[in-house]
Amino acid sequence: MCALAATGTVLTGCGGEDPDEGTNGVGKLPAAQIQSRTRSAAESAPAVRLSGNVVAGGRTYKLDMRLKSDGASGSVTAEGATFQLLRVGEALFLKADGDFWTHADGKGGHSDGDSDTGTAAAGKLGGKYVKVPQGDPSYKKFSGFTDMDVLLDGLLTLHGTLETDGRREQTGVRTIRITGDDGSGGTLDVSLEGRPYPLRLVRAGGAGTLSFSAWGTNFTLAEPEKDETVDYGKQLPTS
Repeated sequence: MCALAATGTVLTGCGGEDPDEGTNGVGKLPAAQIQSRTRSAAESAPAVRLSGNVVAGGRTYKLDMRLKSDGASGSVTAEGATFQLLRVGEALFLKADGDFWTHADGKGGHSDGDSDTGTAAAGKLGGKYVKVPQGDPSYKKFSGFTDMDVLLDGLLTLHGTLETDGRREQTGVRTIRITGDDGSGGTLDVSLEGRPYPLRLVRAGGAGTLSFSAWGTNFTLAEPEKDETVDYGKQLPTS
């Protein structure tokens, strides 16, 4: 009898067995076609959960977001501070504790250096959903974490020459791994079961590792109740 051999997490068939039996077949394709198939699957999915770390602009962001075309909800952690984001259509809300607002500018207060102003804002905004004005610079910054299309388009890219790098498993799902420039351009594990969704991404240059799950699983989005919300006006104290 021929047993399934495993080296680390790399799974290989032996003898006359077909390693693609019962799969979606993308494991037989060249790496470039696998990448094309997985991007198409991701772009057509109505929803996804994204979690992990992203390095951008010299900062590391820890994300745990549920995303769909008309909004998102979840959390972002940066420089030790965690805040919740909720977007319903064009309406974007941010929720954080008082310390976030007190130290939002990194100087212990409001952007003008007035710690009293920062403390006052913290007392008013801490623990509440704060509606982010669309004209505020923070809107573009924070909404980027809630835009499924923008995030996937920016993340699901490998750099350099694409190659396949064996079969693996992610949370019990069989995958095929593709790499860019032998891994220096990033690695992407693609599901061999059902639709070829991306399941795990290691970004090029040590720019973070992300997991994708709950593809196509819908979830409810609703604006917070009025007593949970503060409308700060045209500009947040973080800008």
